Amino acid sequence: MTSDLHRRIDWMRAGTELLTRTVAALPDESFAEPSALPGWSRAHLLGHLARNADALLNLLAWARTGVETPMYPSTAARETGIETSAKQAPAELRADLRSGIDRLDRAIAEMPDAGWAGMVRTARGRPVPGAEVPWMRVREVWVHAVDLDAGASFADIPVDVGAALLTDAFSFAANGPDVPAVLVRATDAELELRLGGDDAVPVLAPVVELLPWALGRDALRPAGRDWPELPPWL
Repeated sequence: MTSDLHRRIDWMRAGTELLTRTVAALPDESFAEPSALPGWSRAHLLGHLARNADALLNLLAWARTGVETPMYPSTAARETGIETSAKQAPAELRADLRSGIDRLDRAIAEMPDAGWAGMVRTARGRPVPGAEVPWMRVREVWVHAVDLDAGASFADIPVDVGAALLTDAFSFAANGPDVPAVLVRATDAELELRLGGDDAVPVLAPVVELLPWALGRDALRPAGRDWPELPPWL
């Protein structure tokens, strides 16, 4: 196992701790309230996180065995799984989320070194090695802990994790439509990211201020940060 993979697994576990603390503090009656994601309640978001753990377990099995096991049978099945999960009673949904977290953690701990090199495909069809799976969960737990709108914020994300999320967001943005010319420099990390052509708009700010902009969480953007719009992340 490489040092980079170790680091990503550590990030995943730290983000999972933030997520579980945030969920533990949620009263049951607040599960039905809106999350920060348009159209989704907190229960929808937690249902998504539970089913995402199952989906990533599928990818780990694929990488380990070589037997094709997609994250989801179809887009419709993914959506149905989230809706069904969200309708569970709060106690059942809490247990469902915890079960997925534990099973995913065990599968990662038991993954043979050779399995991390096995190639799989994401839900969008992007080919990645099995070693990408912990990073895929890093994105989910840290960002959706904030999306729960229940006390966690982008300030809770460590700078190194935040810088990696920004790099990830820009890698997706580079392939999107209508890419603006932007040159980003983080003031609290060794991070420089560029999009578009030579006439780039300079964007200089701490990682915590760059994250809501780069990840499309416009409601959480600091006031006065009138930066170019980026293509959607994920």
